[in-house]
Amino acid sequence: MGLVGVCVGSFLNCVVYRLESGKSLKGRSFCPHCKHTLVWTDLFPVFSFLFLGGKCRYCKKKISWQYPLVELATGVIFLLIFLVSLRTSPQASVAIQGMCAKPLDCFVAPLLAMTFLFYVTSALIIVFIYDLKHYIIPDKVLFPAIGIVAVYRIFENLVILNWALNSNFKFQISNFTSLFGYLLAAVIASGFFLAIFLVTRGRGMGFGDVKLAVLMGLLLGLPNVLAALFLAFFFGAIIGVILMIFGKKSAGWRMKSEIPFGPFLIAGTFIAMLWGEQLIGWYLRLFLI
Repeated sequence: MGLVGVCVGSFLNCVVYRLESGKSLKGRSFCPHCKHTLVWTDLFPVFSFLFLGGKCRYCKKKISWQYPLVELATGVIFLLIFLVSLRTSPQASVAIQGMCAKPLDCFVAPLLAMTFLFYVTSALIIVFIYDLKHYIIPDKVLFPAIGIVAVYRIFENLVILNWALNSNFKFQISNFTSLFGYLLAAVIASGFFLAIFLVTRGRGMGFGDVKLAVLMGLLLGLPNVLAALFLAFFFGAIIGVILMIFGKKSAGWRMKSEIPFGPFLIAGTFIAMLWGEQLIGWYLRLFLI
């Protein structure tokens, strides 16, 4: 699964570049410097970068480290999602415990869940890179992701779990309660950032972060979205202090315009998605119990 992620990461690099340049995703890959069309030996994720010494085969211009780093990071995240999902997801648990009404159910639900998580991960990685480079969260990626996550949550809570456990599609109150939890998480997360945006008139928080928080809430639910927000502010504070110490950024509201917050939100989202429940349990045992 890690190798699949590495290959997907190569495609995500292509998506980011074409979003930046306003080009269509159609057409063959080419060097961004000399525009030479790349052959298949130039396109092996990570290995082509290492084999070519980080330079284009044709014009000898340096290839950005973004490409191998994104490929490796995507591979690692895909592998972690695969391993954690097998152990913790409701669909996987149903399949592992043999509680499916039909043999096909044991494969369809986990496959849909895994495909969903891989898609959302890919979208978040694109947003991470784009916001880090351009201080903009692209709506072309974010809005479809929000729509797909919302549709999946409805389908998951009202269809998949009933299908896997009952086979008679008898809806239960618990299904609607779980769905409401995701909606409430989206309202709380986005409402928090919207309040900051309005109070500071956009100086303390960009509106793109408000929209990203909707996706976080629908993806993580409660209480994991709270863990993601805490981690985002924690990491952001650490990086901000380090940059101010070394004189790279100025203090005050102006620092927000120079440090995109989206990457911190996405980093917190990934950690909460993988280990949110464990982190919350550890926090409760350490400080409240």
